[in-house]
Amino acid sequence: MTRAVVFAYQEVGVRGLAVLLDQGIEVPLVVTHPDLAGENRWFADVSEFAKQAGVRVMTPEREDLGAILPDLVRLEPDFIFSFYYRHLIPVPLLSVARRGALNLHGSLLPRYRGRAPVNWALLRGERETGASLHYMVERADAGDLVDQMAVPILATDQACEVARKVAWAAEMVLYRSLPALVAGTAHARPLPILPGEYFGRRRPEDGRIDWSRSAWEVHNLIRAVAPPFPGAFSDCGGARLWIDCARVDPDPARHPGPVLYTEQDRLFADCGDGRRIQVLKYRWSGVDAKAISAPATPLVLGELP
Repeated sequence: MTRAVVFAYQEVGVRGLAVLLDQGIEVPLVVTHPDLAGENRWFADVSEFAKQAGVRVMTPEREDLGAILPDLVRLEPDFIFSFYYRHLIPVPLLSVARRGALNLHGSLLPRYRGRAPVNWALLRGERETGASLHYMVERADAGDLVDQMAVPILATDQACEVARKVAWAAEMVLYRSLPALVAGTAHARPLPILPGEYFGRRRPEDGRIDWSRSAWEVHNLIRAVAPPFPGAFSDCGGARLWIDCARVDPDPARHPGPVLYTEQDRLFADCGDGRRIQVLKYRWSGVDAKAISAPATPLVLGELP
């Protein structure tokens, strides 16, 4: 029987593990993360899924990953898989896999290597992304590509919706590639290293809206970080405005500067390119929402509270 050790987290982690078990792969160990403090978890729980399947679970800290090497050596896995595991797996651990170590990444490699690929793709206005299965090497997301599948990004899609599409694509890529991997007939091709295609972790402060940007750029930021991610925000009227959903309006901006205003009972914000967005879903913090939800006069966007 083919044996695999799995490093996994999030929705892709559960789907990847489910595919392995469904296809008769023996999984003696799953390595995962505890949820971060304050994390808004919208995805399935790898630890819970593994335990229900009778699989041993470990949650080592990043600095302790090397300590599990004896466990891996003892288990003699044919494969090591990483399904949205947050940390780079040290090369000594990867080398234990007798037939290779593979990763599922949430983009169409070689594009969007690194962190938060779905969020970055939305932020940059991409119209498609996907999932890629590739071999792991010392450098992140750089090993030979086995397979990938594209999914569309619609103009109204937000990050959570695209992440679910990518999770489905990851499941399909692994499902159709696994028989050839087990049989030893899978083909892989080298991935070029493209300049500017490694991306870093995004932080809550990165959701601050720059109103000098175009309406489409503002719209893309809003949907890239929309809940359950930390969200897009702007200081306005002595409070903080959180915009959870918006669309680019066909009509031009009404004011020379970035302001928030109502028009025919709808809420708008003007952007730096002379166009505007319609604010469809929003929240206030630091103020009575009823007092400011429909401003009688335009409020300047970007003012500090």
